[in-house]
Amino acid sequence: MAAIKKAAEIRRMTDAEIVAAINDAKEELFNLRFQWESGQLEDYTRIRQLKKHIARLLTVQRERELAEELVQEEADAE
Repeated sequence: MAAIKKAAEIRRMTDAEIVAAINDAKEELFNLRFQWESGQLEDYTRIRQLKKHIARLLTVQRERELAEELVQEEADAE
């Protein structure tokens, strides 16, 4: 089970760690959905928590992409 991290903790992660965390979280979400459909899931709130965690990870990843584009545009302007 992946640990849910706050945005500040995610921002301290490297790009590779964020990608790995996204993949792990998506895999866990898939497994939870499978358990839900088969009636074996006991903690339904975990799905909601995991979806929010994935959104946080993707948000930080996108922030970095946009910052990189901005730096590139500024370098091209000079």
